[in-house]
Amino acid sequence: MKILRIVLLVFVLVVAVVLLGGFLVFNDWTRGPLPQTDGEITVTMPPGALAAAGAGLKNTVEVIRDKWGIPHIYAASTYDLFFAQGYIQAQDRWWQMEFNRHIGSGSIQELTGKQDSVMPQDVFIRTVGWRRAAEHDLESYDTESLAVLQAFADGVNAYILSRPPDDLALEYTLLGLTGVRITIEPWTPVDSLVWAKVMAWNLSGNRDEELQRSALYETLGQEMADQYLRPWPFGQKPTIIPPETLPITDSTLTASSGSAGIIGVSARLAGGITPGHTLFRTDPAIGSNNWVVGGQLTESGAPLLADDPHLGIQMPSIWYEIGLHCQPVGEECPFEVRGFALPATPGIIIGHNARIAWGVTNVGPDTQDLYLLKINPDNELQYEWNGEWRDMVVHEETINFGDGEPPITIRVRETHLGPIINDNQIDDDGTLQGFNNDDPMAFRWTALEPSTILRAAVGLNRAQTWEEFRDALRYWDVPSQNFVYADVDGNIGYQTPGKIPVRAAGHSGLLPVDGTTDAYEWKGYIPFDDLPRALNPESGFLHSANQAVVPLEYYDQLRDKLADEFGEDANYFISQEWDYGYRGQRIVELLQTLTPHNSDTFATIHGDNKIISAEELMPYLIELDFGDETLNGARDWLAEWDYQMHMDSPQAALYASFWARLVDNLFNDQLDDGSAGGGSMDMWAAYQLAQEPENSWWDDIRTTDRTETRDDILTRSFREGYQAVVEQLGSDRAAWKWGSLHTSTFVSNPLGSSGISLIENIFNRGPVAASGGSSIVNATSWSAAAGDYTVRALPSMRMIVDLGDFRRSLTIHTTGQSGHPYSPHYADMIDEWRNIQYHPMLWAREDVEANAASRLTLKPGG
Repeated sequence: MKILRIVLLVFVLVVAVVLLGGFLVFNDWTRGPLPQTDGEITVTMPPGALAAAGAGLKNTVEVIRDKWGIPHIYAASTYDLFFAQGYIQAQDRWWQMEFNRHIGSGSIQELTGKQDSVMPQDVFIRTVGWRRAAEHDLESYDTESLAVLQAFADGVNAYILSRPPDDLALEYTLLGLTGVRITIEPWTPVDSLVWAKVMAWNLSGNRDEELQRSALYETLGQEMADQYLRPWPFGQKPTIIPPETLPITDSTLTASSGSAGIIGVSARLAGGITPGHTLFRTDPAIGSNNWVVGGQLTESGAPLLADDPHLGIQMPSIWYEIGLHCQPVGEECPFEVRGFALPATPGIIIGHNARIAWGVTNVGPDTQDLYLLKINPDNELQYEWNGEWRDMVVHEETINFGDGEPPITIRVRETHLGPIINDNQIDDDGTLQGFNNDDPMAFRWTALEPSTILRAAVGLNRAQTWEEFRDALRYWDVPSQNFVYADVDGNIGYQTPGKIPVRAAGHSGLLPVDGTTDAYEWKGYIPFDDLPRALNPESGFLHSANQAVVPLEYYDQLRDKLADEFGEDANYFISQEWDYGYRGQRIVELLQTLTPHNSDTFATIHGDNKIISAEELMPYLIELDFGDETLNGARDWLAEWDYQMHMDSPQAALYASFWARLVDNLFNDQLDDGSAGGGSMDMWAAYQLAQEPENSWWDDIRTTDRTETRDDILTRSFREGYQAVVEQLGSDRAAWKWGSLHTSTFVSNPLGSSGISLIENIFNRGPVAASGGSSIVNATSWSAAAGDYTVRALPSMRMIVDLGDFRRSLTIHTTGQSGHPYSPHYADMIDEWRNIQYHPMLWAREDVEANAASRLTLKPGG
């Protein structure tokens, strides 16, 4: 027994040592990357930082993090301010920054190892040339902007190069266990600029739409396709700039059909990417909202401004909330600004300074075109142009793999119109196909031309007036955004910036065109001073929600002014493909009815869940007799609904299920690819077709023994929708909840998609129930094409700025400030976000001090 006790004691001790060792290892892996946020750090520039002589902090910088984990930086010089911003953002979001620059560079597999599922994206991004374009951008920047970019890079490098990888992010440790070896390269200004290219790609059009329209015109014929791809409803939905702000009231223009282009063009692009492929979890139904109200419509008598950009759901949030404060503010250090940064870039993208505030939504101008080329049969590095052979530029791009697999080199052909976007396809066996000389397409995009968007951001951060605000936006070229503006003097305004092409006569921009001649080459850009803007409108408010920017009358005005330069017949349209205006319609309605406005009414608008499309279609359902007591009763119960897609609403669950089936039954038999997602275009087309009960779109071409009408398809869809929701949620209608179906899961790249639940549970958060839906102000978009109701895109942050007292301003973003899964600020904002709650947008130093959770002092090294 004595020996047994000794054996048992030794066994217990061994188990305890193993458990303790395991705990210590686990604790080191998970807590080791958490940054120091209290006390002092002496900051030096590590070797290999690619910094100029004398780089590094010049004076002490103070960083106060509030109880939400939001840093407020106080510095004595511009260099120190942006150096500290780079340092702090790397502390909290380094892995996100690392992954972002690899996305933009087409080098994701350096982080993941060779992956068949990732290869098409790396090949496609290299072919388009985002990083090549960012490198060219750097040559266009002014001295001040370059200094800001370099200061930010110096700060990032001071942090990331002073710690081993395992102490930067848990991802390095876990990926290392799979055999991936990642070399941490110094951060450069190009790494910041390349993320601007990624954002521009996500927010630019319309390469996919050109190919889809081309295919539909071939398979359905133009007349039938145009009944689906309907023109924007001018006169029925509000434009951003209302007609009464324009000097003319009659228009001779109509939307173009696009018949001058080429139909039946192959849709496969580099890497085998096809239209509708979502590189970064975006969705056609996404958009953004912003609005601004003048003092005559507010309780305080001062303007209020709101913003909520809609972007793909992700973990961590795409935004990093921060305050940047020069101490003191003066000519040498003119910045005092609060708001939201992108982790990979310096400055504030959305927010306010001491005098002005601004918010953005996406304009969505047509800044992309596809040109069908003819290759010289005797020299595949030449293409025909105006009857002559013209040389291409060839770029060699080497794709490396973090798991040590041999690298692959692709060759990218570039014309003066842009790169050939459908070279380097990957076949079904995973083999790269090289040059495509059968139907090569050149891709022209404004973001591949020299850009100065970071110069615009720096200018916005220090602008003090409407004029200075507009001067900054002269450099905001791509992606074009709808900017709303307010200042402490009581002014409100709107401005469209950006490079927006003027096309040749006959070139609608809606279809690929002939690339062998200059007949369809861009003629130039709409001058900045002729782009839409408004200041202090009589209505007392301005808004945008990705709908058409201007009424058709604007284009008459523009044509008359620019005809001498570009011609009477030139195409001056900003775009012809917009969100169909449901969110804009609802925002205008609420801005007009909820006066006088305050932060509570603005929060009400942010959280509005009304689906106007349901209100449009319900009258057609009410008229039907389903021949079934249960279905008729469910329909009558649905008719009592307030059209609010709240997470607790049972009727919302039934309507969404019906709508998903209607989208499939009405559209996908003709589309043949299940691509109809149920967004605003599908909603508007369904409403218009509902007024034509015998339209051929209602006929299900999959049935050969009958011709269906509107009522047949509505009946079938309601029956199938009801059955589907019963199968998912049970037969008790009162127990149904929209949020049981409509959930948000925040997924981190790449390990959140590893397929290993233990790992995914470390990095991902959710699912959580969410209100809202597609083409709703609370735009938690889902796609009927996906087969479920999972949130794909969402309001990535919400902001309410009170120009009467900045201390009353409010914000929230989706997840939390930290990118470290074991930080208390990794996911602490999710519930506030989904329940339309906010935290104070702390501004005054005394309020920051009152809410301080930690205080870090950065001191210059020797």
